[in-house]
Amino acid sequence: MKALLLLFATFAVVLVPTSLVWLLGRRARVPRWMRVVFLLAGWLTVCVGWALSQRAQPGLFPDTSPCYGTHSSPVSQYFPPDSFCLHADGERRTVNGPNAKAVFWTAAHTTVAIAIAAAWARRRRQA
Repeated sequence: MKALLLLFATFAVVLVPTSLVWLLGRRARVPRWMRVVFLLAGWLTVCVGWALSQRAQPGLFPDTSPCYGTHSSPVSQYFPPDSFCLHADGERRTVNGPNAKAVFWTAAHTTVAIAIAAAWARRRRQA
């Protein structure tokens, strides 16, 4: 039963939006390479953003949290995605490095740029 529930959740969360974006792009006659790049960059943005915002949370293994043993509590920020350790003196220190944030912003900007380029390509094709 768990496997069936996991399969349905995967279908609802990943496959339905991906197929809808693919079909809408095909109907709008967006080139295939733009659809592929848009979907890959979009899902990379979602996955990296989720990972960045949840990194300080203890989850299943509290001993692996970066805030463990520092007498601080984890705080998540969802946009822009980041995780912090809130210390007793009120200072928030991030647990994510600049490289991970650069991956998120690069993927997000690529997603937006491809969407704009697809609109321009469609407009140019219609003219």
